[in-house]
Amino acid sequence: MTTTGAFGMDAILADAVGKEGLTAWGPGGFQEPLAVLLDDYPGAGLNVIGAHILRSGLVHSLRMRLRAQEWIRRHPEILDEHIAAPIVVVGMMRSGTTLLQRLLAADTRLHCARGWEVVEVAAKLDYDFAGNDPRIAISEARENKSRELAPELFAIHPMYAREAEEEIVFLADAFLSHVPESGAHLPRYRSWLDTQDFTPAYEYLHRMLQFLQWQKRQRGITAGRWVLKSPAHLGYLDTLRIQFPDVHVVHMHRNPRTTVSSGASLNATLHAMHADEVDTHRVGSQWLERMGWTNDRAMTVRDSWADESERVTDIGFDDAVGDPIGEVSRIYDAVGLPLTDTAVTAMTDWLANRPREVARPPYDLASYGLTDAQVDERFALYNKRFRKDKQ
Repeated sequence: MTTTGAFGMDAILADAVGKEGLTAWGPGGFQEPLAVLLDDYPGAGLNVIGAHILRSGLVHSLRMRLRAQEWIRRHPEILDEHIAAPIVVVGMMRSGTTLLQRLLAADTRLHCARGWEVVEVAAKLDYDFAGNDPRIAISEARENKSRELAPELFAIHPMYAREAEEEIVFLADAFLSHVPESGAHLPRYRSWLDTQDFTPAYEYLHRMLQFLQWQKRQRGITAGRWVLKSPAHLGYLDTLRIQFPDVHVVHMHRNPRTTVSSGASLNATLHAMHADEVDTHRVGSQWLERMGWTNDRAMTVRDSWADESERVTDIGFDDAVGDPIGEVSRIYDAVGLPLTDTAVTAMTDWLANRPREVARPPYDLASYGLTDAQVDERFALYNKRFRKDKQ
């Protein structure tokens, strides 16, 4: 199959249906965003391997949708699960969001989505929740394969089977997300997204959290609230709060010169996995534009919240690295949750034993056609509002 012919809607839907033997997609109009995405892929300059990787990912998303819907049909009580007062960590890439989420997730009073749960949110339909979940071994094998076959990507964006992971996959599974543009040149889909209501994606996220919470309950795991994390939420804080009215946002901050170059590095690496030719300057320009757009939206939404001081905790990257437990205590104070000695011990142990990331490949703004002055100008309002040093 050619790269152009790989992205036919009917064929992709049929592949998912054929692999699962299911036909009920459940609520949520995913077909329109999927159609726009599929129409843009043939012009993205993908190589054969890249087209296969991306197409396989789309089919997997659809399979998880079908399988999850069948679980919900069999167990309608899943939709009775209440997602209470989640703590959601947001911020630009490399601003400390992963550190804060995983630190908070060490507290067993908080739910999180583990890497293996994100990779395969719906178990096979004959799974009985007894013993070890087979998805863990599958995810660990994927982790090891990623280390071996894509070491540069793993160095930039490691995903561990047993660690807390961001839930951006569930937005991507609704085909309303900025994940596709991070891995391919998709100008039409990218522009189309900017005008869309992301409510269906956040409704799907809520549904998958209900499903995960129900699964945890079957395994005897209970907690009072979730700790979530994704830089993607930064541009959709209003939609996030509509879906989770009692949310508390932890907004991480770091010098945009560092976060923009890091994001561009990740995107360029992903593009190179899917295409033989990558315009790194275009990648840099698009990422600067996207992050500026995202932060502008976040500041506007925060300005509209009369209770912003109660709903948001701002934390600087250097503060989080320098005194992680002290910064966590601020979050607990803000949400009215006691920071117990047990929780502190668990967090301290996680800090001491967490996975050690390998050295990242070198990157800088110039590699992506950007300058310090460009970034400073685009983020002038952000720096003035949130950064102590105003560099």
